[in-house]
Amino acid sequence: MRRVDEIYTTQPFLGSRKITQELKKEGHKVNRKHVQRIMRLLGLSSNQPGPNTSKSHPEHIKFPYLLSGVVLLAPLEAWSTDITYIRLPNGYVYLVAVIDWFSRLVLSYRLSNSLETNFCLEAFEEAIERYGRPQIFNTDQGAQFTSKEFVQAVVSRNIRFSMDGRGRALDNVFVERLWRSVKYENVYLYDYQSVPEARAGLANYFQYYNTRRLHQALGYKTPHEVHHKK
Repeated sequence: MRRVDEIYTTQPFLGSRKITQELKKEGHKVNRKHVQRIMRLLGLSSNQPGPNTSKSHPEHIKFPYLLSGVVLLAPLEAWSTDITYIRLPNGYVYLVAVIDWFSRLVLSYRLSNSLETNFCLEAFEEAIERYGRPQIFNTDQGAQFTSKEFVQAVVSRNIRFSMDGRGRALDNVFVERLWRSVKYENVYLYDYQSVPEARAGLANYFQYYNTRRLHQALGYKTPHEVHHKK
């Protein structure tokens, strides 16, 4: 189960057939039905970020994707957010983060034991309070982000709302890369046993990610250095 989760985190476009082949190459004696059962248990399917984290609401408003081919030149031009899950012994805890596309800085984050809109709103409001207002804000089409409360929080500030296309996980590529780093560099290593333990560990990790982790795509600078032009 853990290895299926790890493979999926790095390659969310893979389905059960290819994940099965990946496992066989590693020496695991599994068949596709076994992998499908594991994926159902974890709530995974190709191009989806986790167990029901981006379930849409048919009556909620949707916005077009605005970041295709866009070249960003500075912070605050485009932010995005997404939800992932962290597996605990007795279930899941959900993690939302807001990231600046230009600097890769994690502007805010929240943990929640449910997928209600409030924890996403809190992360958004904190990012605005700490860093100002972006020109574009991108999300997926999950019900948390298309809710009346969240849409109002964005558009009332004259921010252009952008949403990923359905089934296009890579429209939000920088957050997808963040989740891969979070899981491989922190979550899988520490195997959190409780929500307080996860909260403390992630606080340390995001501090490291923003201020100490060098990014090749940023010329081996940290997100904090790029965001604040140091």
